[in-house]
Amino acid sequence: MKKILLLSACLSIIPGTTLAQNTTAGTIELDMPGHFQRQSVSFDYVRRDVMIPMRDGVKLHTVILVPKDARNAPILMTRTPYNADHMTSFASSGDMSSVLEGYDNMTDVIADGGYIRVVQDVRGKYRSEGRYVMNRPFRGPLNGTQVDHATDTWDTIEWLVHNTPESNGKVGIIGISYDGFTALTALFHPHPALKVSVPMNPMVDGWIGDDWFHNGAFREENLPYIYDQDATPKNDEKWWSNHYDAYDLYLNAVSAGALGKSRGMEQIGFFRQITAHLAYDSWWQNQAMDKLLVKEGLTVPTLLVHSLWDQEDSYGAVATWYALENVPTSARNLSIVIGPWNHGGERVEASKLGDIKFRADTGYYFRKKILEPFLAHYLKDSTISLPARVSEFRTGENIWETASKLPAPDCASECKALHLEPGHGLGFTIPGVDAGAAQYTSDPDHPVPYVPRPVLTKGVTGSPWKYWLVTDQRDVASRPDVLTFTSEILTKPLTIEGEPLVHLTASTTGTDGDFVVKLIDVFPDQVSAQPEMGGYQLMVSADILRGRYRKSFEHPEAIPANTPQLYKIALPFTNHTFLPGHKIMVQIQSSWFPLYDRNPQSYVDNIFFAPKAAYKPATISVDIRNSWIDLHTK
Repeated sequence: MKKILLLSACLSIIPGTTLAQNTTAGTIELDMPGHFQRQSVSFDYVRRDVMIPMRDGVKLHTVILVPKDARNAPILMTRTPYNADHMTSFASSGDMSSVLEGYDNMTDVIADGGYIRVVQDVRGKYRSEGRYVMNRPFRGPLNGTQVDHATDTWDTIEWLVHNTPESNGKVGIIGISYDGFTALTALFHPHPALKVSVPMNPMVDGWIGDDWFHNGAFREENLPYIYDQDATPKNDEKWWSNHYDAYDLYLNAVSAGALGKSRGMEQIGFFRQITAHLAYDSWWQNQAMDKLLVKEGLTVPTLLVHSLWDQEDSYGAVATWYALENVPTSARNLSIVIGPWNHGGERVEASKLGDIKFRADTGYYFRKKILEPFLAHYLKDSTISLPARVSEFRTGENIWETASKLPAPDCASECKALHLEPGHGLGFTIPGVDAGAAQYTSDPDHPVPYVPRPVLTKGVTGSPWKYWLVTDQRDVASRPDVLTFTSEILTKPLTIEGEPLVHLTASTTGTDGDFVVKLIDVFPDQVSAQPEMGGYQLMVSADILRGRYRKSFEHPEAIPANTPQLYKIALPFTNHTFLPGHKIMVQIQSSWFPLYDRNPQSYVDNIFFAPKAAYKPATISVDIRNSWIDLHTK
């Protein structure tokens, strides 16, 4: 004890070692200031956090990143529900390219190009005021207010061009997915300073083929997204599961509506809306961006970006192209690029997707050879030439090609019919009248998983969600409730482009049912350059149709039992070469779970809340002679 006291006495007389020099004896000096001021003098950009007022008085949180010494620089903005702070604070570095890493931020174009980067929280999300509405409809029948995304964009641009002295007064808007949707909304009554829009993998029509439904079948795997995104402004509430395997979670819940209610989702307006609007009624049609743009007209140069294996929005970009290309005043402002990516995969290194290799970084090619000159042409005082109106990557051969247009969505004389054949064959010759039928039994209690189990849902560590569209289909082909038809080995290449159109004639013992059709490239048994690809079954294009909508998307009706019906399904756009030594395969099944909710296979008014007793097995008979796929061939 004496030694300790002596040491304390010595310390007390050493200059500069007095305890709590600026505080009362016995108190603790706090480490954390009330507000820490970042010293950013060494940064290569200036950050401004502002609240921009909208015409109704609501203020939207906006992050503005201005490169140091910027003069006469264009503005490139993104409007997002995904947290503007997060999208502009990815690193502690003072380097702008590092800070911008992440969603929607293609640093080798934005930072290297000297753009003033603007990212804004849409109203009601994160630090923006107001109330959030999922895919807020435009002013009109579904929106009785005086504001929408178009007005918010206009008001934001108006403020930016008057309060950003470093800019040249030219503004572009860019975004992926939901942010691609907001890039499209900017095209309605656009601000004069808006010179270009780049909607990438945009949400366009949530019923026909984007996030929420595909041809009437509900994408059940999106329930967690709706829960997280719509429950609170800052996504504070997180979806929870008591199952490791999402297959069990959704199966045990019986229906998508019952699972949503078990999580309290009836409190969420968007959940109530989708469970009330099952058919393609006016509520959906009045929000379909491709249809609305035809009425509006396209006056701003627009580059649509589409991914061939987009697991979330496989419909919108191509649908928008087809809607506008025959409107001369709009078509002249329209370009499109189609690449071998998943959802948003064009923004990162993209020399492969899952197990599929492309020989080169296709993402870098897009950003530097297409996106960069496109933006510079319209936003800078530049003589840089525009890229081609249509730029496409052809998978299989793995090459880029250009064109002035895409093949028409409906098949004309250049189409070839790929026919089902007896004995599970596949070819280009019409089978005889005695071709017969192929049957399988679909049991809702044992639905076909869309990926091998355990199904790890989107966002869970190890989930295959980003790459599931290119996963090997052999595991599915071995199931008795999946019909598989395979061609002979190809002796010469077969190139297809466009939307394969399925003509499926089938009957069911039930009164409703789903039909999934997949077009597949079967690799040779041995692939010397990549042995693990031997026999690989690669989905080239695939989709689903809910049988009650076979005649009309607006007016569902029960399927007459044991009566052949025609089911026409337009599959997602593809540009692919089946190489010599490969085979073509078609798979047909009646569930794709839990990507899509189960069809009870007995007709009920609202599948979202179908009772357990409604789910019944059904035997499906496919009429081989009267079933084929129209292919645009080159």
